[in-house]
Amino acid sequence: MSNSVKIFAGQASQNLGGQIAQAYGQELGNVKFASFSDGEFQISYEESIRGNDVFIIQSTMPPADNLMELLLLIDAARRASARKIIAVIPYFGFARQDRKDKPRVAIGAKLVANLLTAAGVDRVMTMDLHADQIQGFFEVPVDHLFASSIFLPYLETLDQSNLIMAAPDTGGTKRANSYAKHLNVDLAICYKQRKVANQIENMTVIGDVEGKEVMLVDDIIDTAGTLTKAADMMMDKGAKSVRAICTHAVLSGPAFDRLEKSSLRELIVTDTIPLKAKSDKIKVLTVADLFADVIHSAINYQSISKYFIIS
Repeated sequence: MSNSVKIFAGQASQNLGGQIAQAYGQELGNVKFASFSDGEFQISYEESIRGNDVFIIQSTMPPADNLMELLLLIDAARRASARKIIAVIPYFGFARQDRKDKPRVAIGAKLVANLLTAAGVDRVMTMDLHADQIQGFFEVPVDHLFASSIFLPYLETLDQSNLIMAAPDTGGTKRANSYAKHLNVDLAICYKQRKVANQIENMTVIGDVEGKEVMLVDDIIDTAGTLTKAADMMMDKGAKSVRAICTHAVLSGPAFDRLEKSSLRELIVTDTIPLKAKSDKIKVLTVADLFADVIHSAINYQSISKYFIIS
């Protein structure tokens, strides 16, 4: 095991960071977080990192303090003479702002990429970006991992004789189709229309789901409006049951209430974002072993292609 590697975690990803460090074979590094009365905070490494390859684990979901904390950790590592600084961002916040979809809006994902580069990051590791092209926003290498290497082993334990993969919206068609091809099952697509963000005007199903065990696939579940409406509609169309796999469990606003009231049998998510509450319908699969393996591969300059089962 290389003694030049040190793993740290921000406050938003302490639990996951500890699991990744343990899976890698180390203890999580010591970082001190100090807050001032006005809400400003300061971060310091409580051990030497001079000449080390420093991995900083932090998801950047709201509040924006999580992103700022990551930037401060990167800056502090650079000023403490770390040899390389790798930001491990299981959930990359602002990824839904990847383009100008209307006049006079910011491209938030590009701005975050610029901030990380300016802070001094040498490499970025992340999982299931909302848009693949975000990798091109960086001038440093990006290891973009896919949760399919976590979800597929779970799916393969299920009875696939009656399984059908489904996309909750047209934007997720490519992802759902990749799963369907890999598992050699059929595909259904939900078509939705929105007037404003987080509010669905109407939705229809393309494909035959009657008598099928439906598995919805998405990268992010936020307010759960799309997913629960899709699940209810699948049941109305004669589906036998509806489950869903979603990488990032944002689960904001009325999400938990919607999940409990919906016909969704099970929601399988990863721990890229800590759950705000518990639910009997939610099953969490950890990404710790995957990130630990990729960190090991990066340190030893080994290929990580085996983790790209489907994208």
